[in-house]
Amino acid sequence: MRVHFLIGLILFCSSCANLPERFPDTTPTQQSAVVFDIDGTLTPSPWQFWRARDGAAAAVSQYAALGYEIIYITARIQLLQCHIPGWLEDEGFPLGNLYVTQSAADRADAETFKRRVLREWQTRGWEVMAAFGDSSSDFTAYSAEGVDQARIIGLRRAGRDECEPGPWAVCLSGWEAPLPLLNPVLE
Repeated sequence: MRVHFLIGLILFCSSCANLPERFPDTTPTQQSAVVFDIDGTLTPSPWQFWRARDGAAAAVSQYAALGYEIIYITARIQLLQCHIPGWLEDEGFPLGNLYVTQSAADRADAETFKRRVLREWQTRGWEVMAAFGDSSSDFTAYSAEGVDQARIIGLRRAGRDECEPGPWAVCLSGWEAPLPLLNPVLE
């Protein structure tokens, strides 16, 4: 039985190669993006990565429908990264650009990793119109890369009374807020 478990674990891990990083250029009609952390933002908590928060997919889909380029970013451990694209699709999230940590150094310093990704997008001419996260490292990374604090939105983790500390403008308890409530952030 132990041998079967080890073989299964090896096969599972071998299928989790790093996802490639791709940074698209802007187009004449597309220059604005919205950033979403995944674990704890689109999921109820960083440890409940197998389920989506209620309303998260619908909220992200509304931004995509308005024409914003969607950026998903996570510092999830490598072993659990390969299933993110399928999870996003299965949960009804729109297509977007997915960035996962590529090294132990990235995972140890999620803020620097997220800053690097945002900086690359901005270098290519993209304007980050809003950024959603649940952790202090999310908020600090967004702010440090020039996202206006008025456009940084925090989500409370499950069971918490407040958002993590950091430079955010609004702290939401979940994705139940309709887009018109969030829309002024984008104007």
